[in-house]
Amino acid sequence: MTTTPASSTAGTTPAGAAAPASPALTTEQTTELERRRAARVALRLRHTEHLTRLMEERADLRGVHALADFVDESVRWTA
Repeated sequence: MTTTPASSTAGTTPAGAAAPASPALTTEQTTELERRRAARVALRLRHTEHLTRLMEERADLRGVHALADFVDESVRWTA
């Protein structure tokens, strides 16, 4: 039987234990958080749109970058 040293598990939450509650956010913080989330979603959509358009225009780019191929294929399958 092997045991792990106490120092290697310091600061971790045991499986099944609840994570510590985060402090309540103010209305201003919540509004800022919502604004940032919306901006992140808009940026992700814009990048996906541009990448898809680029891949349509430049078929020679297929196979160059695995992540670009993955995003392009994902968008085409969901369209």
